[in-house]
Amino acid sequence: MIDLIDLRRTLHQNPELALDLPVTRQLLVDALEPLGLTMHTSASCSSLAVVVPGAEPGPTVLLRADMDGLPVVEESGEEFSSTNGNMHACGHDLHMAGLVGAVHQLHSRREEFTGDVLAVFQPGEEGAGGAALMISEKAHLLTGQKPIASYGLHVLSFAETGVFYCREGEVMGAAMLFELELLGRGGHAARPHTALDPISTAALVVQAIQTFVAQNSAPGDPIVVTVGSIVAGTAANVIPSRALLKVSLRAASHETARAAYEKIRGIATAIAVAYGLGLRAEIGPDLGPTVTDAEGVALVRRSVADLYGAARYRELVVPEMISEDFSQFLEETGGAFVLVGAAVGDPSHPLPTNHSPEARFDDSVVPDMSSLLADLAIRRLNAARRGDERDGMQTTDSK
Repeated sequence: MIDLIDLRRTLHQNPELALDLPVTRQLLVDALEPLGLTMHTSASCSSLAVVVPGAEPGPTVLLRADMDGLPVVEESGEEFSSTNGNMHACGHDLHMAGLVGAVHQLHSRREEFTGDVLAVFQPGEEGAGGAALMISEKAHLLTGQKPIASYGLHVLSFAETGVFYCREGEVMGAAMLFELELLGRGGHAARPHTALDPISTAALVVQAIQTFVAQNSAPGDPIVVTVGSIVAGTAANVIPSRALLKVSLRAASHETARAAYEKIRGIATAIAVAYGLGLRAEIGPDLGPTVTDAEGVALVRRSVADLYGAARYRELVVPEMISEDFSQFLEETGGAFVLVGAAVGDPSHPLPTNHSPEARFDDSVVPDMSSLLADLAIRRLNAARRGDERDGMQTTDSK
């Protein structure tokens, strides 16, 4: 039997970025090869897809894990920390190990379901467009048909370990990443009146963005905006000609995110013009919210209750403003996205969050993640076989 915790820690020590993940993919291939399943790879990225056939032909359910790390220097203190300047600071190493375990379980339980499970290991979730790339390559054609549902899990470093969270509707928010570049005129620091300083103007733009958020983010329709990077200047005595702001904007809906972006761009433009500068605005990745459908959340609720007890499931009250390109799979097929608590420490006190260089994840949740993914796929396929999509998807209250 494969040691999923050891696999997770080996993956953690070898994080790679974006779409080119050769070491990561090979570790996954090595973990799955003993099963004798057909594995499909792509020439355009380091994706991996594995089909687990059931007892008889039938529909397909998709399970997905993301693969890429972040350009973060790790400061977690774990014995298995990365030393290559990158980090699995968002828990994708746990996601991969969880899906590997699910594939092993499904292979051993293939007489229990009709149809196919398509396990997709996706690169490029952290802004590199991995989901869109895999969808454009028509991953569903590996089994000859479009999946009837998709399921995925995401760990949280700040939520109670072993608790699963889901809700009908938006589980995670919409997100837009964009750049604002202030175009000024460089000069000598001793003669600022002869220059157009983009740094001081950029500071005004950052303040204005946060004022806009404070005055426009409603409790039921939140907006979160972060200026994550400011790049400008090379020396203390030189006024640069440009200042680049990299911004993330998150909201509960795509419509709110788009409207907020247009207002922020207008505010930044007005400030730039007022100080005689130009402004360049460019939108990068633009993701809709990650939405779980009614059947999906009912299935998750029942599956968690049956596997681990009802106390291990909690309804998510409001969507997390984290974003996910798994949203694009759900837009294609419907299904569910589940959040998993994996805190190391007491979550009632502030803990390092996902993406922090100090983030730690309790990998004892990995086997339970595997079992839940496998159970969701089997239940959904068997419900489809019976011709009743809601069979087995009742809420625990209706037992």
